[in-house]
Amino acid sequence: MEDCIFCKIVKGEIPCTKVYENDDVLAFADINPIRDGHTLIIPKVHAENIWEISGESLTAIHLASRKVAAAMKKALEPEGIAFVQLNGRGVNQIVMHYHLHLVPRPKGAPELPLTGWEMIPGDMEKIKEIADDIAGAVQIA
Repeated sequence: MEDCIFCKIVKGEIPCTKVYENDDVLAFADINPIRDGHTLIIPKVHAENIWEISGESLTAIHLASRKVAAAMKKALEPEGIAFVQLNGRGVNQIVMHYHLHLVPRPKGAPELPLTGWEMIPGDMEKIKEIADDIAGAVQIA
């Protein structure tokens, strides 16, 4: 895609701080990091979101994420690593090219906002109704 910043990074038209690369994916440091070590992993083939990405690219991203996470664990010794992936402007996806965020949480650092929600029991009837609606819409490819 011509105007996609991540496609331009893949093509080498815009520089990045590369962390890992293979034939299918590119991992690089986020320039707006939530925490030190915040890394993005993107497919080299443009796909906007989870609904557009191929199974092959999705698999390649997650295999690469395991490799990058192992490197983060060794290099940074975090308490944990959040894997965050957003789909659509309604959940604040800014760059419309599928990407996976790996955000390490250093020892003693504040909780990451998305990983620390209050556990409040839900309405089990509503939960079941919504789960049944989703289950009914699942299409096996």
